[in-house]
Amino acid sequence: MIPTLLKPIADYVEANVKLDVDGMLKPFVVLDNGGHHEGRAELRTLFEEAVIPVKVIFTPDTVRHENGPVVVEGLAHGDLKGSPIRLTYRFTLENDAIKALEITA
Repeated sequence: MIPTLLKPIADYVEANVKLDVDGMLKPFVVLDNGGHHEGRAELRTLFEEAVIPVKVIFTPDTVRHENGPVVVEGLAHGDLKGSPIRLTYRFTLENDAIKALEITA
């Protein structure tokens, strides 16, 4: 069962299911995925190079709040080695936007 997610997180997840880069970018301010990616151009490049070619779809199955960040866990599947992979997304939200996101396996 997919948990209830806050709107910017739900918007990101919904766009990811469609592999819609513009939709994935919409709720973001900053993303940290093993490196700092700031601004829409850097995030677009990251999504276009790391998500879209291998069709990575994240399906959340748990959500919890940790003194600020919203932690969402689930499986990511696609055309990548070891698929599906269990990932943890740590969302920092600000003013109905994703201020920061850290993704770990």
